[in-house]
Amino acid sequence: MIKEKALRIGFIGCGKMAQALAKGFIASGITRSENIIGSSPRVDSTFIEEFSAIGCSTTHENAQVVEQADVIVVATKPPLVPKVLTEINPVVNSDNLIVSIAMGIPLINLEQMLPRKTRVIRVMPNTPVLVRSGASVFSCGTSTRSGDAALTKRLFTAVGVCEEVPEVLIDACTGLSGSGPAYMYIAMEALADGGVKMGIPRDLAYKLSAQTLIGAAKMVLETGRHPGALKDDVCSPAGSTIQAVYFLEKSGFRSSLMEAVQAATLKSKQTGRKE
Repeated sequence: MIKEKALRIGFIGCGKMAQALAKGFIASGITRSENIIGSSPRVDSTFIEEFSAIGCSTTHENAQVVEQADVIVVATKPPLVPKVLTEINPVVNSDNLIVSIAMGIPLINLEQMLPRKTRVIRVMPNTPVLVRSGASVFSCGTSTRSGDAALTKRLFTAVGVCEEVPEVLIDACTGLSGSGPAYMYIAMEALADGGVKMGIPRDLAYKLSAQTLIGAAKMVLETGRHPGALKDDVCSPAGSTIQAVYFLEKSGFRSSLMEAVQAATLKSKQTGRKE
């Protein structure tokens, strides 16, 4: 089991998600910046500079990350995963925990590209980890040790909420929480456009729509009440809100969101089959 007080974390890929995770790990006290190393190709010099600015070490060699870290976060685009895992394969050992945040690639594929008995965990975070308000889920591979799941949950709880799920649900969670911020941004923009149409200044419309989504989400999380019950509280008899809800239902708002989750889920599964 890895001793968290001396936890060394490596990132293969120094993009925005890796930077957000590194900042969260440091801010939460899980590790220090000097215990984090990240790698990116020379062409990604901006990412290297941004990662260095956090106070972390950087390299262009993926194998060096594995040699200097206990937990290695694979933070590359899905098509690059086979290449980087082939590069690190010779230096991966039983002390390494490989955490993949690459969309769609199942554990069995990851394990087949690494040495036998490699400890692998698959995680699906979302972009609000950038503001430490992410929603992440993870599943453990066949060779993880006692404590690996708890460590993974602690790492990703540092940047939001995190839950362990059966791997069969990872693609569905990708469709819901992984892609979900995009749906909410569209809703936020549309709400603001509606406000502008009715005479509200653009800046104020965006502020009100954003805060409305934050407030509604906090009501669900902090009260524990069903979203439908909270919706009912806002809908007074013959009022403006129930009239608006009727229009949303008639327009297929609910079914459109359900189908969006389904479409993103199927795309995630399709990505995994290509690898």
